[in-house]
Amino acid sequence: MTEDTIFDAASLTKVCATTPAIMLLVERGEVKLDTPVQSYIAEFTGGGKEKVTVRQLLTHTSGLRPDIEIRTDWRGQQTAIQKACEEKLQTPPGTALRYSDINFFLLGEIVQRVSKTPLEEFCAREIYRPLKMVDTGFLPPADKLPRIAPTEVVDGKPYRGVVHDPTARHMGGVAGHAGLFVTAADLARYARMLSNLGELEGVRIFKPETVQLMT
Repeated sequence: MTEDTIFDAASLTKVCATTPAIMLLVERGEVKLDTPVQSYIAEFTGGGKEKVTVRQLLTHTSGLRPDIEIRTDWRGQQTAIQKACEEKLQTPPGTALRYSDINFFLLGEIVQRVSKTPLEEFCAREIYRPLKMVDTGFLPPADKLPRIAPTEVVDGKPYRGVVHDPTARHMGGVAGHAGLFVTAADLARYARMLSNLGELEGVRIFKPETVQLMT
């Protein structure tokens, strides 16, 4: 391993891509935390899902189960959203804490629908490029493969530059819950921005009150 090794960030995608993207839209008044998810994803209905809010997705209190099925060979982001919209709530919204990848790929979909921009492009434009996180993003290019740490060997071949999370893989490598690749140095820049209440080296990503709200 070297100082510039690029890692599959796995579920850090939730807090280094999807959460800041949603919170930027909240800060701009384009998304409201206590508005039902259905306001942004119209097909998210049935069995009480109409009452699930954006805040409950963010705080894992939506009532959804941890993940959708990956036994069948489905493909694509929209298929994942369709499956999420067919899910039944395990508990009423706001009553139980249950860590769920479904929550976060729904949030990623909200980012895409509200901003009319793919999640990977929104995060690059609004967060990573301004913070000079030069090695952070989804779907890393081939020229960076030698620097990417492999995650798991499957059928004699290592996953390298391909997201390890199976649901994110089915979705094409870009998802709100997994799929981000990052170096330790880039992650430190992101953490310093947050610990400095939204600003790093003269570049402001968030208002201080937005970071306080996230915390």
